[in-house]
Amino acid sequence: MSGCQGEKGMCVHDKMLMGVVLVLVVVGGYVFFTKEDTSPPTLVNEESSRNTADQDVKKEAETQPAVVAAGSYEVYAPEKLAKAKDGKVLLFFRASWCPSCKALDADIRAHLKDIPKGVTILEVDYDKYTDLKQKYGVIMQHTLVQVDADGKQIVKWSASPTLASVVSNIQ
Repeated sequence: MSGCQGEKGMCVHDKMLMGVVLVLVVVGGYVFFTKEDTSPPTLVNEESSRNTADQDVKKEAETQPAVVAAGSYEVYAPEKLAKAKDGKVLLFFRASWCPSCKALDADIRAHLKDIPKGVTILEVDYDKYTDLKQKYGVIMQHTLVQVDADGKQIVKWSASPTLASVVSNIQ
């Protein structure tokens, strides 16, 4: 065999090729496993970290409504619809697993002082209050319904991304 050197009949050319392949695999593996992850966090991780915060906020909201000098953001209770006699009441159908609901909830909480005077936003658990969903024809989470003191629908809309957007839809 001309051009082959080394033991067991392996050519120098073959050994060099194997060496190059081995180096490429090692370098490629290093780059693959050490590159910075630029993808957004998965919902599973976000959900688990947010769930604890949601539970803490919910416990606080149940014991004490987020009342400010202007309007308020509170957990739903049927008797709170009576607040519409002196102001405006919105039902925010929110699911704990809904990313856009979480974003709006966070924006509302960050801007409590911007809720207009006389406006009450009631956080309604989308998964719990199926009777209310049926009454108002709510077919998706992140739906808002403005109601009067008798619980009659005035207006309904979905997917407001911010408190400012919610306020702009109030009639």
